[in-house]
Amino acid sequence: MNWEQLLSLKRFGDTHKRLRKEQNETRLGFEVDYDRIIFSSAFRSLQDKTQVIPLSKTDFVHTRLTHSLEVSVVGRSLGRLTGQKLLEKHPHLRDTFGYQMNDFGAIVAAAALAHDIGNPPFGHSGEKAIGEYFSHGNGKRFKDQLSEKEFQDLVKFEGNANGFKILTEHRPGIEGGLRLSYATLGAFTKYPKESLPHKPSRNIEDKKFGFFQSERDFFEEVAVELGLKKTREGKDIGYCRHPLAFLVEAADDICYTIIDFEDGINLGLIDEDYALEYLIKLVKDNINTSKYNGLTNTADRLAYLRSLAINTLIGEAAEIFLKNEDAILKGEFHESLFDKSSYEAQIKDIIKISIEKIYQSEEVISKEIAGYRMLSYLLDIYTKALLPENNDEDSNFTKLVLKSVPQLQHLQNNDSVYEKLIGICSYTASLTDGMTVASVKKYKGQSL
Repeated sequence: MNWEQLLSLKRFGDTHKRLRKEQNETRLGFEVDYDRIIFSSAFRSLQDKTQVIPLSKTDFVHTRLTHSLEVSVVGRSLGRLTGQKLLEKHPHLRDTFGYQMNDFGAIVAAAALAHDIGNPPFGHSGEKAIGEYFSHGNGKRFKDQLSEKEFQDLVKFEGNANGFKILTEHRPGIEGGLRLSYATLGAFTKYPKESLPHKPSRNIEDKKFGFFQSERDFFEEVAVELGLKKTREGKDIGYCRHPLAFLVEAADDICYTIIDFEDGINLGLIDEDYALEYLIKLVKDNINTSKYNGLTNTADRLAYLRSLAINTLIGEAAEIFLKNEDAILKGEFHESLFDKSSYEAQIKDIIKISIEKIYQSEEVISKEIAGYRMLSYLLDIYTKALLPENNDEDSNFTKLVLKSVPQLQHLQNNDSVYEKLIGICSYTASLTDGMTVASVKKYKGQSL
């Protein structure tokens, strides 16, 4: 793989090549990507989607929106720091093609901003609720009407693949979705493969999948334009990651490791003194002891350690990326950047505590159970409305359901069972936590 292709400014529908040196410096193409994402309704909906604590009413707990904004800021710094060194190593990118350090930062920031845009309500339990509706619930009835890969898209419903769908999906009057640059779409796609084969290797790019069958052809177009290296031949599609996807992943890893931990402290789920001790272990080589000891309260000490930890890990991730750049471009690097980190032990300790004290806390589990039931209920309502069984065909209730959800009405004209089902799942995933609760109450007649 080579950087000239990987930094492609091409967008869906382009009939001519976009050259970096011809870009308007007041509104660069990669910065347009960021703007289009942040003004999209899908991004705005993240303000009412779970990051750690579902349906939390606590002001200082992160939502998917605040998390995504923070990941984009970290990603921008990572991209710029890395881009500066890459241009020193490959000066022709600047001298011949016009690329600048900030281009790398803009691509990573935009991809990072969108990294959770396809996630369902109620966190990862939302993904499982959608998948298990088809593997163990009433959705099993559709299996014989779908190809093996189409059914796998549903039973292993994946927020990353749904994110690619949201960013690129054709809608009435809107061709190509947000029409982001192919470089940003490549950096966004952490798992550039389809749903089958499932985990064909232990390589990081095969851990999950990054696009549904409905977007397969377009993803291939993006991959060819970017020059991504294939990982398999024949009927199954798989590629090596776009190099900048490693930086997007690292930005996310930094934020959820440190900031979820901080949320746990603020919620009282993790003892303050105990937590500060673990953060100090992470930054002990960079801490200004006199400044730290001069802070008089826990909140200030926590904020200082958090900032220092994020800055430390940004530098570490950039260093690991640059050290392994050649292997990454050859498609020979198959793990996350922090798997190579000198801070791996400290990071794992913090994540272990977060799992025990936050992710498996009674509040999180009870809210996820409620969300699980609500999403299954809505999938039943929507599938019966769009794909009625014989005794439901004349149901006035199902007609009213479709009238209440304009986003599903255009699917009525689609003859494909798969397109209807993946459309239903994508719409259900687009609901916020609050919208999910309100929809269930409405259909149960409890909102009057």
